Amino acid sequence: MTTADALLWVALPYAALAVFVVGHLWRYRYDKFGWTTRSSQIYENRLLRAGSPMFHVGILMVIGGHVVGLLIPRSWLEAIGVNEHAYHLGATWLGTIAAALTLAGLAILVYRRRTVGPVFLATTVMDKVMYVVLGATLAFGTIATVLFQVLGDAYDYRGSISPWIRSILSFQPEASLMVGVPFWFQLHVVTAMLLFALWPFTRLVHVFSAPVGYLTRPYIVYRSRDQHQGSRSLRPGWEPTRRP
Repeated sequence: MTTADALLWVALPYAALAVFVVGHLWRYRYDKFGWTTRSSQIYENRLLRAGSPMFHVGILMVIGGHVVGLLIPRSWLEAIGVNEHAYHLGATWLGTIAAALTLAGLAILVYRRRTVGPVFLATTVMDKVMYVVLGATLAFGTIATVLFQVLGDAYDYRGSISPWIRSILSFQPEASLMVGVPFWFQLHVVTAMLLFALWPFTRLVHVFSAPVGYLTRPYIVYRSRDQHQGSRSLRPGWEPTRRP
């Protein structure tokens, strides 16, 4: 194992993880009002309604597939009856569908952001960098899947990339597992690590947001304007609420 291998498969993942964790803590502490999707729906809705559901459904499928394929050991899946053939069929074809949905949705969103004037003006530098790195990560992963899993002899990444990731998360890094991994898979992993390092400083932070407060907040009570109260007259067509 060379120094370059140690830098790529030990130093870089831990640096990306550190920036990911510390960056989110810093962002939440000092930029709560910036913790948002920076929605541009007010400027354009037609393309957004087409691209956003495709991208979000596809990316959720991609994330689910990565969790199963990379974090769950092969023996655990075999213990519940998912053998290698069944896993390969599911991962390959569902993964291909997920990749197609995600890339198509992302292409629509990028096209919208580039061609709709107000949306383009609302696009920050970090938005542009994020789209490039995210698109590269998805593209390299799709290329690797098509070349090796669909058209090739089904590269066994569960014997190399998966245990490497688990070794990183358990703080027992085994960089040697990544040395013989095909180039497109390596490129996919590197760009994914760069994406994780960029994550806290982009709109992607909204992934960790949920409207939990809506479950406990009090009801909002709307009252009609009484014709005999206030200085403003009722607008035409409005009828005052009849009190019993």
